[in-house]
Amino acid sequence: MRGHAHRGEAGGEVSETSSVQAPSVRGAEVGRRIGVGLMYGLWKPRVLGAWKVPATGPVIFAINHSHNIDGPMVMGVAPRPTHFLIKKEAFIGPLDPFLLRIGQLKVDRSTADRTAITQALAVLHNGGVLGIFPEGTRGEGDFASLRAGLAYFAVRGNAQIVPVAVLGSSDRRGRLIKGLPPLRSRVDVVFGDPFEAGDGSGRRTRKALDEATERIQKQLGAHLENARRLTGR
Repeated sequence: MRGHAHRGEAGGEVSETSSVQAPSVRGAEVGRRIGVGLMYGLWKPRVLGAWKVPATGPVIFAINHSHNIDGPMVMGVAPRPTHFLIKKEAFIGPLDPFLLRIGQLKVDRSTADRTAITQALAVLHNGGVLGIFPEGTRGEGDFASLRAGLAYFAVRGNAQIVPVAVLGSSDRRGRLIKGLPPLRSRVDVVFGDPFEAGDGSGRRTRKALDEATERIQKQLGAHLENARRLTGR
């Protein structure tokens, strides 16, 4: 039985049913356990609102991104194993097979990466958790510039979005390793209320996705402000 085709961000057709293998859920759970040990061993995460994450069903973590440890931090403290969309440039040397084994997705940001899109949709269709940095790259971490990919995956995957604010990861540089926060410093991770990206009409047009992106940006911005009030950051 043939799957329905849909359009990627670059306008190309992407099949919803493909021979591309979905990333390993068991691998993502292994990654979560490794993350728990590393994050709690090296820093002092304070996690707020983790109970808000739906226990089952497709979920997208929409995470602000100001430091390289943001992804591993969320992976380690989240209540469910997470498959992150990670830029292909991070898959170098031994990290390449390791990241793939722990269920992470390699994505080429320079094009509509059909393999990554298909794998990400497979995660959601299987009721899993997809981790996305909607700003597209590391920056101020304030959700000021969102790409349409988040709305696309939320609508196509029928997934709830859970906003996640990581605060404190980029405040200071460590003395021993300049590229990391000081060891044993506090990093706050605040999970927000899940919400739907669509307007309830079921529309999947470019206009509908643009409107969904605007709604998402407002929700994420409000969550970040609330997280800063809660944590005093």
